Amino acid sequence: MAHLLVVESWVGSMSRLLPRAIREGGHEFTFLTRDLHHYLRSAPEGAAHPLLGARNVITADTNDTEALLPEVERLHAVLGFDGVLTSCDYYLPTVALLAARLGLPGPPPEAVGNACRKDATRRVLADAGVPGPRFAVHEEWSRIAAAAREIGYPLVVKPVDLCAGMLVRRVDDEEQLASCVAALAGFPVNARGQRRAPAVLLEELLDGPEVSVETVSHAGAVQVVGVTDKSVGGAPAFIETGHMFPAALPAGDAEAAEQTALGALKALGLTDGVVAHTEIKLTSAGPRVVEVNPRPAGNRITELIRHVTGVDLAAAFVDVSLGRAPDLRRTDTGLRSAAIGFLVPGTAGTLEALDAGPVRTAPDVLEVQLAEPGRQVKAAGSNNEYLGHVVAGDPDGTGARARVESLLDEVRSGLVIR
Repeated sequence: MAHLLVVESWVGSMSRLLPRAIREGGHEFTFLTRDLHHYLRSAPEGAAHPLLGARNVITADTNDTEALLPEVERLHAVLGFDGVLTSCDYYLPTVALLAARLGLPGPPPEAVGNACRKDATRRVLADAGVPGPRFAVHEEWSRIAAAAREIGYPLVVKPVDLCAGMLVRRVDDEEQLASCVAALAGFPVNARGQRRAPAVLLEELLDGPEVSVETVSHAGAVQVVGVTDKSVGGAPAFIETGHMFPAALPAGDAEAAEQTALGALKALGLTDGVVAHTEIKLTSAGPRVVEVNPRPAGNRITELIRHVTGVDLAAAFVDVSLGRAPDLRRTDTGLRSAAIGFLVPGTAGTLEALDAGPVRTAPDVLEVQLAEPGRQVKAAGSNNEYLGHVVAGDPDGTGARARVESLLDEVRSGLVIR
């Protein structure tokens, strides 16, 4: 039995998948957080949060890395950790530093830090010749505006250190650019109480569909698990509205996406102890890297993969965090594809009705999760405002996405927001 230190987590599906993977692997974990109530608030009424299944729950200021490192060293001397990990983007650099300080498995802290800062990722990949959009990074308005004119409208404005698509926007002119820059300036602290960098990232708007390449790195070797597709809506925001695994792509496009992702991981130095989710645009000029995320995919993509291949990326994440070779053997699950579709609210108000009706028992449905009436709703501006999702599979081919879209249409017919 191994003992893992879990530092913070998301409160969504990975907060359940990761503890499950640890337990099913025969291991135990200590959970470290600065605010336990953050997780208790997210648990369904009357239910304990899965993180409370930890061997220990310890409170410490996980945002103060300088103070945290010696504190975790003291804990390690008493509790004896075999690995350290997190599912939350905002703590990936901290975990890499902790693993290095304790002499535990994990990727180099510099590599993780560069992957988690969108501007640093751009610079590293550009220096290595990995294809991406033209970009600029500035803090002062005059330089931002000048760079935007040089790149050319339309373009994409991004914060360098947020996730889930927060405050990522398409802008078509200088007026929209100014509005987006002001919005970024008005959000100086992220949802975990960490002060944000004031830099603004401008990127060329890329054409073509977007996919993600799911990989597992161990002992210097990177193995591709597959390519997932993505649908995006909510313009001028970029909200993920659904995914399918595997992506329905010509073999050449899938291979090109995979090779581009592998090049990005190598350039960043993420070739050991990482389950990665690398986003790629298949543009008319070839694949271009959008982002490299040094953690398992969110939005239940890991579950789509498990439904189709039997490969459990949450379990692989635990394995590589312990320095162990992951089990990536595929099994016959009876499905050729699986897809998820999200219910994205377009208006604000109070959720009065949302009924899945016969959708829950429809053929090929794998999962339905919907918000309860009474919830306060705001028009979606990122991936954080979903009202639910539907997951379905296809035993014959790549028809899962079409099946999910049809099921979501039925769910939308019962949606009432006032």
